[in-house]
Amino acid sequence: MSKTPRKKKVPYYKKPQDLTVEAWQEALRKQFAADQKFEVSNIGEHPVYSDFEVFNPESDKTYKVSVRDNQSSHDFCSCPDFKINGLGTCKHVEYVLAELKRLKKNQKYFQGAHDPEYSSLSIYYGKERRIRLKKARLTTFEGADESIFDSDGFLLHGMTGQLESFIAATTAIDPAFRVYPDVLDYVEEYKKTEKRKTLCRDMFREGIDSPIFNNLIKATLYPYQREGVIKAVEAGRILLADEMGLGKTVQAIAAVEFFARYLNVEKVLIICPTSLKYQWKKEIEKFTEREACIVEGMKHKRHELYRQECFMKIISYGACRNDLEMINDWSPNLVIVDEAQRIKNWKTKTAKAVKQIDAEHAIVLTGTPLENRIDELHSIVEFVDNYKLGPLFKFLDNHQVLDEHGKVKGYTNLRSINKTLSDILLRRTKKEIADQLPGRIDKNFFVEMTKEQINLHNDYYEQVCKLVNKWIRHGFLTEEESQRLLINLNCMRMVSDSTYILDKETNHGNKIDELRELLPEIIENPDNKIVIFSQWKKMFELIIEELNALGLPYVYLNGDMPARERNQIITRFQKEKDLRVFLSTDAGGVGVNLQSANILINIDLPWNPAVLEQRIGRIYRLGQKKHINVFNFISKGSIEHRILYLLEFKKSVFSGAIDEDGNDTVMLEGFLSSVKSLTEVEVDEPVAKEREDSDTLHYRAELKVTDQIEETERAEEEIPEQQIHTETEAEIEIETETGTGTGTETGRGTGAETGTETATTEYPGNSEANPLDSPDRKTTGTGFLGKIKANVKRVFRKMFGFR
Repeated sequence: MSKTPRKKKVPYYKKPQDLTVEAWQEALRKQFAADQKFEVSNIGEHPVYSDFEVFNPESDKTYKVSVRDNQSSHDFCSCPDFKINGLGTCKHVEYVLAELKRLKKNQKYFQGAHDPEYSSLSIYYGKERRIRLKKARLTTFEGADESIFDSDGFLLHGMTGQLESFIAATTAIDPAFRVYPDVLDYVEEYKKTEKRKTLCRDMFREGIDSPIFNNLIKATLYPYQREGVIKAVEAGRILLADEMGLGKTVQAIAAVEFFARYLNVEKVLIICPTSLKYQWKKEIEKFTEREACIVEGMKHKRHELYRQECFMKIISYGACRNDLEMINDWSPNLVIVDEAQRIKNWKTKTAKAVKQIDAEHAIVLTGTPLENRIDELHSIVEFVDNYKLGPLFKFLDNHQVLDEHGKVKGYTNLRSINKTLSDILLRRTKKEIADQLPGRIDKNFFVEMTKEQINLHNDYYEQVCKLVNKWIRHGFLTEEESQRLLINLNCMRMVSDSTYILDKETNHGNKIDELRELLPEIIENPDNKIVIFSQWKKMFELIIEELNALGLPYVYLNGDMPARERNQIITRFQKEKDLRVFLSTDAGGVGVNLQSANILINIDLPWNPAVLEQRIGRIYRLGQKKHINVFNFISKGSIEHRILYLLEFKKSVFSGAIDEDGNDTVMLEGFLSSVKSLTEVEVDEPVAKEREDSDTLHYRAELKVTDQIEETERAEEEIPEQQIHTETEAEIEIETETGTGTGTETGRGTGAETGTETATTEYPGNSEANPLDSPDRKTTGTGFLGKIKANVKRVFRKMFGFR
């Protein structure tokens, strides 16, 4: 007896040549349905033409399927795929139909046309959503205006506004007339859209010069930012894709304020990377009178925070994945999705979670809506308007160019995408609005530390507190104790970047991950050039590894290099367009002019604000023709976070507390007072008053060339070398750049360069010194992480400007 040949499987990844893309996708859904074990319940009255509940035990989800006719285009399913795919079917519909057809008693219902016993109004989910009237046989609607429908029962374009009166009249004539819930949702959506448009016409009667902008938020918006606010309100749900640095945050905050005042928005959810949560809170409270709370902590704490009354709640993407049920229970009216490239991959749990948040309004922010593939754009737009670009398979079929093996070799019809998205997408580049831009924008990224970092950081912090408490009690510290204090402070700073700087074996830290997220957005603009500063040579090892992985060419400048080689590197960076990244320590960067760059990333902060400005001055100086962005990476809750507060003073904590005309004793007391401040700064939240540092606050910084020259001259005064060895609990080895220095780095020559907070000093036999870095730290000893040998007093005298 011959076996029945098995039906050939339809391939999932490649369309068969003999099928259209629609036929292929429909066949796939039938194939998926055949492999399922759904549980189906008839919740209507008819054995076939009825409503069914379909339960998927694997996903624990239930969908409603309606079989309305023996023509599949009239069926319905409440699942997302049915509403988007434009096929008129899905695996749930196919499963129910297969189950019904399997029973002989149902065969008669599939023979010939089915005349429903009732008239209905439903939505046809095809290439576009259309309202369709289906009348029962011999039914007439006298008194209702049927002229708003065409001969096939579809609502004519432009007649949505007449639909509500038609429903009211028809329901009065025929009590059995059915209007399906999605139709009512469609009508309600239309009414709200019209209300917003009318409101915008009234409130923005004079466009960007409308008086409402005078007191919308506590900032003066640039003209292009006002356009962004108007567009966001008109659209209701928008993808704001302005190039990085154009102030998307402040536009979103201003739009939210409008929604709150005039469109009854009472609950706003902000989803952003962990490092930006406190930045958002600070910006909201700076520009508005609104309250913003950050939802974080253990699950029970987050649950309590969701229940609290608060206008804006700020969460990370991780919290969104874990708290979806609590979020929807809170039911926000408006959702802001910041750095939305995090949902570019529709398959990820993060993207799926974000797209399940049910909110009427949305403001989606990203400078790079498309990084590598066009399906990334589709995924992001799907959250804004899941009907706008149609199903993904159709979108890719329209725009991908494939080779004979089915691999993507290019894209086509790209301009049509922009046209399709014109009412929900707004993107401006710096080049387009150059005449409106400020000179410089700073932004802080607050990066979460890992558990390992926190533990090490706290160990060093305890040592610092003990020494500070001793100073408070006795009024002085011994030479040995002051050195130990400085060592521990430095170790706190190192571990704030990564544990790799301390041991070269582990790599616990999130700053490299943050850099990995930021770089693609920056390099998306071919005109952007980047300078990256860090004080630690070992940190550059991690950065270089990441740049190599991304395939980004770079040059690396440090104080070890002779002047000729330094000049060659600078010239290359200035002239070679494809050389996008310039890495530099503070030692290497002294006196370097890099006006070809317009982006500066501070992986870590120096103690001294003068040094911070010197870094920025490498690119932000006379002759710079580009708009400047400065990004500061700050480990949240760390000594860096405290330094950020103390950088608010006119001078740095340490050099500012030291009287240059005094003696060592007076200066040390000033220094210890500053350290005492470091141990007392509250960092549960970001500092209350930071320098103008966000991408929403624009300013033109004044170039104080004379001050910079004087600062450099003071820092470059030669300091005599001294050799001081003391019996400390742990010895420190800190490399110097002098030819006679004690520390050397294997394979890199004598006197490897190290990081410093002030402009560096030239020593006999070598170039600038940078005494904070410790590239070859060995980790043994007691009380600290390591055996580190060094000339500590000279190093730290230079570091803090002691005379």
